[in-house]
Amino acid sequence: MKAFSSKYGNTLEFGHLIGGEEVFEGRVLERRNPSDLEDLVARFPEGTKETLRKAALKAREAFKEWSETPAPVRGQVLFNLAKILEREKATLTRLMVREVGKTFKEAGGDVQEAIDTAIFFASEGRRLYGQTVPSEMRNKELFTFRRPLGVVGMITAGNFPIAVPSWKLIPAVLAGNTVVWKPSDDSPVLSYIFVKLFEEAGLPPGVINVVFGGGKDSTGQWLVELMDEGLLNKFAFTGSTKVGRWIGEVAGRNLIRPTLELGGKNPLVVMRDADLDLAVEGAWWSAFATGGQRCTSAGNILVDAPIYEEFKRRFLERTEATVVGNPLLHPEVTYGPFINERLFQRWLEHHTWGQEDGATLLFGQGRITRENPYPRFQGDPEAGLYGWPTVWEARPGMRQFTEEIFGPTINLVKVDGIEEAIEVANATPYGLSSAIYTHHRHWAYLFKVGIRAGMTSINNTTVGAEAHLPFGGVKASGNGARESGIWVIEEYTYWHAVNEEYSGRLQLAQMDTGYVSPKAPTPWAEVLGF
Repeated sequence: MKAFSSKYGNTLEFGHLIGGEEVFEGRVLERRNPSDLEDLVARFPEGTKETLRKAALKAREAFKEWSETPAPVRGQVLFNLAKILEREKATLTRLMVREVGKTFKEAGGDVQEAIDTAIFFASEGRRLYGQTVPSEMRNKELFTFRRPLGVVGMITAGNFPIAVPSWKLIPAVLAGNTVVWKPSDDSPVLSYIFVKLFEEAGLPPGVINVVFGGGKDSTGQWLVELMDEGLLNKFAFTGSTKVGRWIGEVAGRNLIRPTLELGGKNPLVVMRDADLDLAVEGAWWSAFATGGQRCTSAGNILVDAPIYEEFKRRFLERTEATVVGNPLLHPEVTYGPFINERLFQRWLEHHTWGQEDGATLLFGQGRITRENPYPRFQGDPEAGLYGWPTVWEARPGMRQFTEEIFGPTINLVKVDGIEEAIEVANATPYGLSSAIYTHHRHWAYLFKVGIRAGMTSINNTTVGAEAHLPFGGVKASGNGARESGIWVIEEYTYWHAVNEEYSGRLQLAQMDTGYVSPKAPTPWAEVLGF
């Protein structure tokens, strides 16, 4: 690793981390600060398929020793990691603000989620329980054990560059697996340092190997293709539904169980009895936190007809007060830039969708520039890619309503009553997060049992997660796998059933079992004279 001065700190040059060694292999890529593109954050290589093979083989070599390491000892490594992350929280937070454009508040929360996850799973190292199961025959005992799967391939997104990788890396290594990780090319420095902190915590070389690069026709694609070469035993992915479907296909033909955390078009319902001040604040944060660049960001706000106009008025007032800009220089901003140009260009497309479908634009004017200024912008809008907070009125069936946009855009949709609200909330292909604002207990009940989503909040936002709660979706938002909490252990282990014979002879289940036959029945009705 080398470092030299840049605009907001040092530029780092580094290689892939394979088997504990730094490997400089592949063409050089750059990552610039999305808030100010003059600031060069990193130079790093794009891994080739051969680079990935090396990493997978090193992971396979490390698997035997690591999988045989007692689980409580593996947990101790994670406890060490939690303390190290706490020590480096301020540094990682500032780096995240610089590298991916998050605000200090959100970046600090991102790092804290990894700390919480490490603490939670450190203790799970003493709770990787199996069971003792009664046998149907004498002198025999039955047991179940959790076993690690082997080498796990991982791809993560850049919008949560520490939290989301921690949901995958930490339970994977706790369970005794080894990893080949392709992080987002939007957050290479954070990923490099994260693995280095694992190593400082005592993780042996080769347990986590990181290979940098892009997605399609690059490192990410080639990592997925390693499943066809028999080099991976598990795959975990966070990203788009389109890519997730393809990964699921490759995993399926190799009889590998993938963990797929995909997109969302998350509904937030505001019923006529809601606390409007609370609902407006929650809807605004759900829409514009991280500039809408969260898989759990609200996509459609469904407002009950009797309060629709009043909610719209208040929500637009709140939206107009949103502060946008460079979070490094202006910590008070609500959100910063687009993480990359690809997401920005996709966001620009949605304006055409809205116009074609007849949606009504209530607020927003596209990209923020000097010629198209946003009144509450802080800094130089031309230094990065920034977008106006944008509000539409839309209807079910519109592309605007149906597709994930992944930017600072929200739709207001009028509904009439709880039944229509649930119907409309379910009218997208996605099923990740959801929320309802109401004090009516029955309406809340109907929503939580009627919504097709993996997560639901009542009188809270669509965004946010806790380390001990399952995270994931249904429908086009995922394949039912869950991240976080004890439930994720199922994704990184298999159940091993063992029977141990003590009788000294062959006993065959079902055939040699001493089943008990019932006696002849007593005619109780006759006895009682009925």
